[in-house]
Amino acid sequence: MTFVITSACVDVVDQSCIEVCPVDCILVEDIDRMCYIEPNDCIDCAVCEAACPVGAIFRDSDVPRETQEFSLINQLWFEDKTRARAMVDQFMDDGAFNP
Repeated sequence: MTFVITSACVDVVDQSCIEVCPVDCILVEDIDRMCYIEPNDCIDCAVCEAACPVGAIFRDSDVPRETQEFSLINQLWFEDKTRARAMVDQFMDDGAFNP
């Protein structure tokens, strides 16, 4: 994974990052509380990071410790959306998550 969307996106879902992504690797569905970056499609261009108005996007190596769980959540969404959504809900309710 090259870039990760973290908790600052939750319930904001601005989508400016989606508009600027040159490879369309940032996705969201109507029921989602945040956007997700497809790790296999991201080309590491960093355009999304600058476009995010809430500072929710970080290079994977720079994700703040308090939101490290979102590296897993971003990747998981592309394998098991239901579980990823549940983890977002749990993190936002509890301030942490248990895998």
